[in-house]
Amino acid sequence: MADKRDYYEVLGVQKSATDAEIKRAYRKVAKKYHPDMNPGDKEAEAKFKEATEAYEVLSDSQKRAQYDQFGHAAFDQNGGFGGGAGGFGGFDFNGGDMGDIFGDLFGGMFGGGGSRARRNGPMQGAHVRANIRITFEEAVFGCKKELEIMLKDECETCHGTGAKPGTSPETCPKCGGRGQIVYTQQSMFGTVQNVQTCPECNGSGKVIRQKCTKCGGTGYESKKKKIEVTVPAGIDNGQSIRIRGKGEPGKNGGPRGDLLVSVTVSRHPKFQRREYDLFSTEPITFAQAALGATIKIQTVDGPYEHTIKPGTQTDTKVRLRGKGVPSIRNKNVRGDHYVTLVVQVPESLTEKQKQALRAYQEAMGETSTEKKGFFGKHKK
Repeated sequence: MADKRDYYEVLGVQKSATDAEIKRAYRKVAKKYHPDMNPGDKEAEAKFKEATEAYEVLSDSQKRAQYDQFGHAAFDQNGGFGGGAGGFGGFDFNGGDMGDIFGDLFGGMFGGGGSRARRNGPMQGAHVRANIRITFEEAVFGCKKELEIMLKDECETCHGTGAKPGTSPETCPKCGGRGQIVYTQQSMFGTVQNVQTCPECNGSGKVIRQKCTKCGGTGYESKKKKIEVTVPAGIDNGQSIRIRGKGEPGKNGGPRGDLLVSVTVSRHPKFQRREYDLFSTEPITFAQAALGATIKIQTVDGPYEHTIKPGTQTDTKVRLRGKGVPSIRNKNVRGDHYVTLVVQVPESLTEKQKQALRAYQEAMGETSTEKKGFFGKHKK
């Protein structure tokens, strides 16, 4: 028994693990190494057998108590497993617990058919995707847009049955209306039940002998529809809006899918957005920077008056609280607007302006030949 790994180690659980934790751990390992998932892989098959052996012991309170006390020696050739290292003969794969586990893992392929889902039950329709483009301002404050798309709707001729008027769909004779057929085969684990979609009715449980000529037996026809999309304030580029019940029709009485509208926001020539904050630059003159002034800053709400202090330097940052983008969850909560003030140097001057600047130089003790520069000397 020295070559066998500890059962708790095999399942990756602590010795104090509960029955539920052991079952979850085995389900995970069994799914990973099951031979059907790893055809021809002998190593995976060996690990699956090892995990199943460990679970067969640890899931039984009496066997687990014996194992905790005596280890692998509790199940030697005279014990309950009937065979040395890796013995597989004593495992009961027909037990209800094993059947439930394999049913959970592989959708009812193993064990009884009680856990198999009916394929012809109500199913929600597929989601439909669409795109809209909005302006920067529309994203900030919200808007309404009209979207025109093709959507499936119930056929007006057959009223969604898919059958020619005067006839009706019949119960599939191959699957008896279940939408699935079950067949059994022998495997290394004993008798295995496999489930597949009925090829006769494609899982619907119904067959249409005489199809509706208008919809071709689908029960639906595509129509162009106009849908109003409410864009919430604060939405960002790439985000989506879900409109419930505006997607494809459901099957077998299931609800319609949803319409998912992806939003593209156009760039703004002045503002940049980071989450709910806005950023921009605002030019000011040298005189405004030196003497101070009240200027108008462009915001998404319109011009905003702001007083700059005398001696303001270029690249000074101004924070306008609450002038950013509204929160998409609460439009009354807004981000901030950060403005960078940039002192503009005039590119061309009149003779009168040049004389005034020369007078300023002389007043500052500068000469036109000094290399420190106009703003460098002023900043000093």
